[in-house]
Amino acid sequence: VQLVESGGGLVQAGGSLRLSCVVSGRPFSNLVMGWFRQAPGKEREFVGLINWSGANTYYADSVKGRFTISRDNVKKTVYLQMNSLKPEDTAVYYCAADPSIRTRFSDPTEYDYWGQGTQVTVSS
Repeated sequence: VQLVESGGGLVQAGGSLRLSCVVSGRPFSNLVMGWFRQAPGKEREFVGLINWSGANTYYADSVKGRFTISRDNVKKTVYLQMNSLKPEDTAVYYCAADPSIRTRFSDPTEYDYWGQGTQVTVSS
């Protein structure tokens, strides 16, 4: 399974970015998709996930109300729309995939497949 993220970049605080993650090598609709981020010197942090159909999403408290995850099962793509960005959102953002929603879905070790990451930098 290959996951390829795109859409990262430099944005001012208060701005928006949309990240994309294209999946290949496995039926996309069979995968739960998660987004994580990792800032320098910090552990990888759960951002949110979306279930197989897109009907259910879960978010970390730190991004709730600002970030939105969606998916297009025809395009085999998951999106992370990030609004009202803050400097503390600066990190490398990763998409992750797994066939199941695990009990500890915020734990990065529960995901089988990962993308290479895309840098998001928010300036103050």
